[in-house]
Amino acid sequence: MDQKVMIGTTHDPMPLAEIGERLRIAREVARLTQKDVADAMSIARTTLVAIERGQRRVRIAELQQFAKLYGTSVNALLRQEAVHVDLAPRFRKLTDNNQVAAQATAILADLARAEVELENLLGVKRARNYPAERPILPGDVRVQAEHDAAELRQRCGLGQAPVHDIVTFLEMELGVRVYVRRVDGNVSGLFVFDDVLGACILLNANHPRARRNQSGAHELGHFISVRREPEILHLSELGNTREERYATAFGIAFLTPANAIKQKFGEVTAGSSQLTRRHVIVLAHYFGVSREAIVRRLEDLSLTKKGSWDWFVANGGITDTQERQVLGDLQLPDLYKGAADRPTTLRLNLLAAEAYRRELLSEGQLAQLLNLDRVELRGMLQDVEMLEDEPDGAPKLPL
Repeated sequence: MDQKVMIGTTHDPMPLAEIGERLRIAREVARLTQKDVADAMSIARTTLVAIERGQRRVRIAELQQFAKLYGTSVNALLRQEAVHVDLAPRFRKLTDNNQVAAQATAILADLARAEVELENLLGVKRARNYPAERPILPGDVRVQAEHDAAELRQRCGLGQAPVHDIVTFLEMELGVRVYVRRVDGNVSGLFVFDDVLGACILLNANHPRARRNQSGAHELGHFISVRREPEILHLSELGNTREERYATAFGIAFLTPANAIKQKFGEVTAGSSQLTRRHVIVLAHYFGVSREAIVRRLEDLSLTKKGSWDWFVANGGITDTQERQVLGDLQLPDLYKGAADRPTTLRLNLLAAEAYRRELLSEGQLAQLLNLDRVELRGMLQDVEMLEDEPDGAPKLPL
């Protein structure tokens, strides 16, 4: 029979197995072994094993010791709305001996957990408009990727229009959790799917917007094809597996649909006998991808001869200065870079401020949940308050 104990912040008894599982996840997040913890608490390792398996009742004094060792609080361990998901084991094979990837994984996990926990507290249900999964079939993965990308575009009513902001598309159209944060330059993006958190993507704010757009479309390809397998996209990844080749081809086809490229290429190069830097810059800007990506796509579609990008590179490349000369005021500021310098995301800030306003979480609990010190938290809450400080008579929302 399932044993339960009256403990926590509500009157609902929590099963011992649930408490044990939360303690196990908290221990693994703290990167402690069972032996580490047993030694620190002067208990037998078998006792700890029994607690984590829900076979032994945990005493309140022991809970306090666990919380202290794991760098959390008893309240955070037992709060019903708390999210206890450890993403690290899913990335373990991908992050072994790779501290950079492990750090990026931790950032993604912390942000997603905090966001879901705040949503649970506030009763916010995030809409998931996920497309059906399309397993990779035998045959040419590039052909399937082109078809699947066109199918998703049609489903979302995109037609041949460019997708300049992949973050907004993923969040607003599909309900994917997307975070743009500054991580090591070797990591372009991460993708993971979890039943509790949903689909989550982290993109590197240190990369140029066009590169980030491509990384987001690449991760979208993984979401479409093999969403149960976590993935880390490294800069200049070769893509040796069929899954990687599919994701790369999907991203290209999604951002630069063949028919749209052919049509726009004809318009931009009308009357010209050769591909120029200006053509490349205009086309890359229109489709929101890098200059290299657009030339490679033109090569693949036989709109320019193979080796065109290599020719540009060998002859001085296509520089940012040249891009500014061609585009002038058409260049847009990269808002995500500025937002990435803040400790948390704007949506997290708004959720946290609302939870604080309703007195669902204390200042200390919020600071711990968001990995902020209290000074940073107070500054964030004041910023949100200033943004929402509307004069009397502002439109009311339905309750």
